[in-house]
Amino acid sequence: QLPLVESGGGLVQPGGSLRLACFDSESTLDYYSIGWFRQAPGNEREGVSCISPSGGTTHYADSVKGRFTISGDNAKNTVYLQMNSLKPEDSAVYYCAKGPPLACPWSGEYKEDYWYDFWGQGTQVTVSS
Repeated sequence: QLPLVESGGGLVQPGGSLRLACFDSESTLDYYSIGWFRQAPGNEREGVSCISPSGGTTHYADSVKGRFTISGDNAKNTVYLQMNSLKPEDSAVYYCAKGPPLACPWSGEYKEDYWYDFWGQGTQVTVSS
Protein backbone atom coordinates (compact mmCIF):
# COMPACT_ATOMS: atom_id res chain seq x y z
CA GLN A 1 0.00 0.00 0.00
CA LEU A 2 1.29 3.42 -0.93
CA PRO A 3 1.95 5.65 2.08
CA LEU A 4 0.06 8.53 0.45
CA VAL A 5 -3.04 8.38 -1.73
CA GLU A 6 -4.46 11.41 -3.57
CA SER A 7 -8.07 11.81 -4.66
CA GLY A 8 -10.46 14.51 -5.83
CA GLY A 9 -9.09 15.38 -9.23
CA GLY A 10 -11.27 15.79 -12.28
CA LEU A 11 -12.47 18.07 -15.03
CA VAL A 12 -13.75 21.50 -14.06
CA GLN A 13 -14.61 24.68 -15.94
CA PRO A 14 -12.52 27.84 -15.50
CA GLY A 15 -13.59 29.64 -12.35
CA GLY A 16 -14.71 26.40 -10.74
CA SER A 17 -13.49 24.61 -7.62
CA LEU A 18 -12.08 21.25 -6.63
CA ARG A 19 -10.92 19.82 -3.34
CA LEU A 20 -8.04 17.40 -3.42
CA ALA A 21 -7.39 15.00 -0.56
CA CYS A 22 -4.15 13.32 0.48
CA PHE A 23 -4.64 10.32 2.77
CA ASP A 24 -1.68 9.23 4.87
CA SER A 25 -2.06 5.50 5.47
CA GLU A 26 0.76 5.56 8.02
CA SER A 27 -0.94 8.13 10.31
CA THR A 28 2.12 10.35 10.55
CA LEU A 29 0.71 13.85 10.03
CA ASP A 30 1.79 14.84 13.54
CA TYR A 31 5.41 14.28 12.53
CA TYR A 32 5.71 15.10 8.84
CA SER A 33 5.18 18.07 6.59
CA ILE A 34 2.90 17.49 3.62
CA GLY A 35 3.42 19.23 0.32
CA TRP A 36 1.27 19.49 -2.78
CA PHE A 37 3.07 19.61 -6.10
CA ARG A 38 1.95 19.62 -9.71
CA GLN A 39 3.40 18.77 -13.05
CA ALA A 40 1.98 19.63 -16.44
CA PRO A 41 3.21 17.96 -19.65
CA GLY A 42 6.55 19.40 -20.71
CA ASN A 43 6.96 21.32 -17.46
CA GLU A 44 9.05 20.76 -14.38
CA ARG A 45 7.34 19.71 -11.19
CA GLU A 46 6.51 22.75 -9.10
CA GLY A 47 5.51 23.26 -5.51
CA VAL A 48 1.94 24.42 -4.92
CA SER A 49 1.50 24.46 -1.16
CA CYS A 50 2.73 22.82 2.02
CA ILE A 51 1.69 22.40 5.63
CA SER A 52 3.92 21.64 8.58
CA PRO A 53 3.19 18.90 11.16
CA SER A 54 -0.11 19.48 12.91
CA GLY A 55 -0.82 22.43 10.63
CA GLY A 56 1.31 25.02 12.42
CA THR A 57 2.66 26.60 9.24
CA THR A 58 1.37 26.81 5.70
CA HIS A 59 3.03 28.09 2.54
CA TYR A 60 1.76 28.83 -0.96
CA ALA A 61 3.29 29.40 -4.34
CA ASP A 62 2.65 32.93 -5.60
CA SER A 63 0.61 31.54 -8.49
CA VAL A 64 -2.04 30.08 -6.17
CA LYS A 65 -2.08 32.54 -3.25
CA GLY A 66 -5.60 33.71 -2.49
CA ARG A 67 -7.15 30.90 -4.53
CA PHE A 68 -5.92 27.68 -2.88
CA THR A 69 -6.13 26.70 0.78
CA ILE A 70 -4.29 23.81 2.42
CA SER A 71 -5.59 22.25 5.62
CA GLY A 72 -5.14 19.10 7.64
CA ASP A 73 -7.42 16.81 9.59
CA ASN A 74 -5.14 14.64 11.67
CA ALA A 75 -8.05 12.59 13.01
CA LYS A 76 -8.75 11.52 9.43
CA ASN A 77 -5.05 11.31 8.47
CA THR A 78 -5.85 13.58 5.54
CA VAL A 79 -4.54 16.84 4.13
CA TYR A 80 -6.80 18.80 1.80
CA LEU A 81 -6.12 21.29 -0.95
CA GLN A 82 -9.14 23.47 -1.65
CA MET A 83 -8.74 25.00 -5.10
CA ASN A 84 -11.02 27.89 -6.06
CA SER A 85 -11.13 30.19 -9.09
CA LEU A 86 -9.36 27.58 -11.15
CA LYS A 87 -7.61 28.59 -14.35
CA PRO A 88 -6.60 26.52 -17.39
CA GLU A 89 -2.96 26.94 -16.34
CA ASP A 90 -3.75 25.04 -13.13
CA SER A 91 -4.23 21.88 -15.21
CA ALA A 92 -1.67 19.26 -14.20
CA VAL A 93 -1.16 16.04 -12.32
CA TYR A 94 -1.20 16.93 -8.63
CA TYR A 95 0.92 14.96 -6.19
CA CYS A 96 1.16 15.03 -2.44
CA ALA A 97 4.34 14.12 -0.64
CA LYS A 98 5.63 14.01 2.92
CA GLY A 99 8.90 15.07 4.40
CA PRO A 100 10.49 16.12 7.68
CA PRO A 101 9.18 19.13 9.62
CA LEU A 102 11.75 21.45 8.03
CA ALA A 103 10.29 20.69 4.60
CA CYS A 104 7.67 23.43 5.15
CA PRO A 105 7.77 26.37 4.64
CA TRP A 106 9.87 26.51 1.51
CA SER A 107 12.87 28.68 2.25
CA GLY A 108 14.11 29.15 -1.30
CA GLU A 109 17.49 27.68 -0.43
CA TYR A 110 16.50 24.37 -2.03
CA LYS A 111 13.98 23.39 -4.68
CA GLU A 112 10.57 22.89 -3.07
CA ASP A 113 10.57 19.11 -3.38
CA TYR A 114 14.10 18.63 -2.04
CA TRP A 115 13.11 17.32 1.40
CA TYR A 116 10.13 15.21 0.35
CA ASP A 117 10.80 11.47 0.40
CA PHE A 118 7.42 9.76 0.07
CA TRP A 119 5.04 10.44 -2.80
CA GLY A 120 1.55 9.52 -3.87
CA GLN A 121 0.55 8.35 -7.33
CA GLY A 122 -0.98 11.67 -8.39
CA THR A 123 -4.44 12.85 -9.44
CA GLN A 124 -5.26 14.64 -12.69
CA VAL A 125 -6.79 18.10 -12.62
CA THR A 126 -8.05 19.52 -15.90
CA VAL A 127 -9.47 23.03 -16.13
CA SER A 128 -11.21 23.53 -19.44
CA SER A 129 -14.42 24.79 -20.93
